[in-house]
Amino acid sequence: MDEVQAFGEIVLLVAGGLFAAIAVRSVAERIAVPSPALFLAAAAIASDVFPGLEDALGITQVERIAVVALVVILFEGGLHIGWARFRASAMPILSLGVLGTFATAGLLTVAAHGLLDMSWTTAAVAPTDPAVVFSVLGSRQIEGRTDTILEGESGANDPVGIALMIGLIELATTDDGSFWDVVGEFTVELGVGLVVGIAGWWLLLQFVRRIALPEPALHPLRLLAAAGVIYGAAAVLHGSGFVAVFVAGVLLGDEAIPRKREAVDVLASLASLAEITVFVALGLTVDVSSLDDGGVWLDGLVVAAVLGLVVRPLVVLALLAPVRLRWGERLFVTWAGLKGAVPILLAALAVLGEVDESKRLYGIVFVVVLSSVLVQGTLVPFAAARLGVPMRRVDYSES
Repeated sequence: MDEVQAFGEIVLLVAGGLFAAIAVRSVAERIAVPSPALFLAAAAIASDVFPGLEDALGITQVERIAVVALVVILFEGGLHIGWARFRASAMPILSLGVLGTFATAGLLTVAAHGLLDMSWTTAAVAPTDPAVVFSVLGSRQIEGRTDTILEGESGANDPVGIALMIGLIELATTDDGSFWDVVGEFTVELGVGLVVGIAGWWLLLQFVRRIALPEPALHPLRLLAAAGVIYGAAAVLHGSGFVAVFVAGVLLGDEAIPRKREAVDVLASLASLAEITVFVALGLTVDVSSLDDGGVWLDGLVVAAVLGLVVRPLVVLALLAPVRLRWGERLFVTWAGLKGAVPILLAALAVLGEVDESKRLYGIVFVVVLSSVLVQGTLVPFAAARLGVPMRRVDYSES
C-alpha cells in the first residue's frame, strides 16, 4: 500500500503540474506574456522555495528532455511550414539559418570575450528557438513572408547551431583536435542529416499511403514514431537527427496522407507539451539565488543586450539585403528572433562535456532565454504594429 500511495503522490504532482501549466497558457494569452517565460520563471522560483525540486533533475536529464522535445517541435514545425512555403522563402531561411548562425556565434563570441572575458561557449545562445517562435507566432496570422522566414530560420539554424557546438566541444576537450576537424564534423552531420531526412520522408510517405491502420487514433502515433526513427537513424549514422526530422517534416507538410489534419493537431498538442517540459526542466535546475555569485545576472543581461541590439541586427540586416522585403519587415525579423530550448540544450552539452566555464554559461543562458522571451516575446505584437507588419490573432477555439 505504501508503494501505491507513493506512486499516487508522483502522479498527483506531475498531473497537477501539467494541469497548472495548461492553465498558465490561458493566463499568458490574457496578459500578453509568452507562456515559456512564465514556465521558466515559475520553475526556477519553485526550485528555490522547495529545495528538493532542484535535485529532481540533473543536467543529463535536461539534455535528454531537450533532445526529445526538439524532435517533436522540429518535426511538427516542419509539417506546419510545408515545402511550398519553405521553397518560396528558401534563400532568406537558409542564409539566416546557416550563415547567420555562424556569423552570430562568431560576433557574439568576440564581443563576450572583449566585454566579459568569456570564452567561445557564448556561441550556445546563437540559434533562435522554434519552441518559442512557434509559441509566440502560432496564435497569430502575419501577412507576407516574415512569419515563414522566422519559423523556417528557427527550424534551420537549430541543427546548424547544435552541430557547430558539438564540434567546438570536441575541439576543446581533445588534445589533437583542429579547426578543420570541426568543419569536417559539421559537414558530415549536416550532410548525413539531410540525406536521412529525405530518405525518411520518402519511406514514410510510401508507408502511410500503402498500409492502412485499423484505428484513427494510431495515425498521429505513427507519425510521432516515424520522427523518432528518423532522428535515431541519423544520429546512429553520425548525422544531425535534428536536420533529418526538420527536413522530413517540411517535405511531408504538403503531402496528402490519411487523417493528416487530426494527426497534425495531435502533434501540435504534443509540441506544446514538449515546450512546457523543456522550460520547466531548465527552471528546476537553476538556483536563482546563486546567480548573483560572480555577476551571472549582469553578465547574462549584457550578453542578451549585445545579442539582441547589436549582433543580430548586424547579421540579419546584412543577410536580408538581397531579399525583397520592406524595411519594417526586415526589422521585425530582426526583433522576433527569440531564444529558448536550443541554447538550453547547448549549455547542457557544454556542462556534460566538462568545458571550462560551462556552469557559468548555464546560468547565463537562463538569464538570456528569460530576458529574450519576456522582453522580446512580449513586445512582438507591439513591434509588428510599429513596423507596419500586419498581424492578427487567430482564435482556434472557434474552428
